[in-house]
Amino acid sequence: MPNQKHLDILKQGVEVWNAWRQNHPDESVDLSKAQFLFAKLPGIDLSKANLSKVHFDFTNLSGANLSGANLNGAGLSNAGLYHTNLVGANLEGADLEGAELSGANLSGTDLSRANLRHVSLSQVNLNGAKLWEVNLSEANLSGRDLQGIDLRGSDLTRADFHGANLRGANLHGTDLRSAKLSKNLSHMEREELNELEPSDWDEINLDAADLSGADLSNAFLNEVNISGINFSGANLSGADLSGANLNASDFSGANLRGANLNNAILVETILEKADLTGCSVYGISVWNAQLNNAIQSSLIVTRPNEPTITVDNLAVAQFIYLLLNNENIRSVIDTITYKTVLILGSFSKDRMPVLEAIRKELREYNYLPVLFDFEKPSSRSLTETVRTLAHLSRFIIADLTDPSSIPHELQAIIPTLAIPVQPVLLEGKEEYAMFVDFLKTYDWVLPVYYYIDQANLLTTLKEFVIEPAERKAQQLAQR
Repeated sequence: MPNQKHLDILKQGVEVWNAWRQNHPDESVDLSKAQFLFAKLPGIDLSKANLSKVHFDFTNLSGANLSGANLNGAGLSNAGLYHTNLVGANLEGADLEGAELSGANLSGTDLSRANLRHVSLSQVNLNGAKLWEVNLSEANLSGRDLQGIDLRGSDLTRADFHGANLRGANLHGTDLRSAKLSKNLSHMEREELNELEPSDWDEINLDAADLSGADLSNAFLNEVNISGINFSGANLSGADLSGANLNASDFSGANLRGANLNNAILVETILEKADLTGCSVYGISVWNAQLNNAIQSSLIVTRPNEPTITVDNLAVAQFIYLLLNNENIRSVIDTITYKTVLILGSFSKDRMPVLEAIRKELREYNYLPVLFDFEKPSSRSLTETVRTLAHLSRFIIADLTDPSSIPHELQAIIPTLAIPVQPVLLEGKEEYAMFVDFLKTYDWVLPVYYYIDQANLLTTLKEFVIEPAERKAQQLAQR
């Protein structure tokens, strides 16, 4: 209960109260549970006072000194707190819904579990403030410097963070449904924010922020740089991430169902066990994303105004759209499918000139020759590499003259891929023993062409190597 003496002094007005406080600096003030509804107390000195569960609803406290005051559970809804000093105050569980805090100093203030719904925090100093489990739904935090702020578990639904600095902020478990974190502003919004600090309001800063477990469903994050951010386990269903930079961000286990990822950049982004069902991915850029056990169902690769085309693999979504809509890409695919020739053989000092000569001659016939050095691939298995190259080829030319690596290469290709293989061999040499089995078993392995020397091979290449391989490729295509 409030101290009656203190109440009686206060009823005499702010001027009398402040004079009394000045003359009694060491006396502890207790106004707990007092009622001051619609009161006018501008400039009042209530520093370090016990104001627990006091009611200042609709009260004018502009310019007041409430530093170090205990306002635990206080009612401050719709209160006027313009330029009020609340440094180090305890506002835990206080109700500040609709309060006007413009220019207030809340540095070091404990606002945990406070209700700040519909609050404007423009030009408010929140350095070091504790904001755990705060209700900031629909709050205006545009252009604010919130670096390192701790908002874990808070309700930030529909809050406006346009241009806010959230570098290093802890947003773990926050509810950011329909919040505005994008940098795209209307002309009117830009004019309003020009009056605010910091001057770089037009670019939200989320560097090193922790958004793990946050509810960002339907949030606006378009064109925001959120690279390297922890979104693990977050709910981003229906969120607008169009044009956002998601490089190296962690979305493991996140819910991205129906999110807008159009034109987003995902380089080395972690999406393990993420749910990407129904995401729009037109114009997306994906490089080396981690997609282990991710759900990649019904990804929309077309614009909203185009007939819907869906795929079930994020890594190939961008490729599919380019294939359908870019004539140059289709030309590249055609070139790979119909013009690539894989050349296999020994890269030894004696044999390499022959392989190079074959490659040069193939170019004369408008082919795209590919030489495979068996010693070089180290990032993946040799079998996988040679099979990938074979898949892309129209046919294969295999020089059996020095079969040091040829047996392994052909064993990886011939039994499972119906691709024409044209073997060539220098006269006087013999095929390695196992090659005969290929000739007997697989009809896409053509008879060995024996050449006298390099010059002879090049002059006869078209008639005895290229043309037989092309005929076989056409036969296989008709099956």
